[in-house]
Amino acid sequence: MRPDGMAAPAPVQVRLPPHLVVLFPGADRQVALSAASVAELVDGLDALWPGMRERICDETPAIRRHINVFVDGRRARLSTPLAPGADVFIITAISGG
Repeated sequence: MRPDGMAAPAPVQVRLPPHLVVLFPGADRQVALSAASVAELVDGLDALWPGMRERICDETPAIRRHINVFVDGRRARLSTPLAPGADVFIITAISGG
């Protein structure tokens, strides 16, 4: 139960990119979090590894341009709802020439 008396959302599976994980000692590439939206998921990641929110989101707030979040294979935004057991991939963009 959450402090507001509502049931906690079912966990979702989050997969993080290696480029992000190396910045946070002790971070795992895969983690299960309870979240009802991508925004709540980012809050949960930031609670586990302070500073992760700033790596994923800009100040507007929105997902940074060089970060892509996919929920069950579909591109997501912070407002995207998460179904119980959803598969979430956070991917960093790769550029080059």
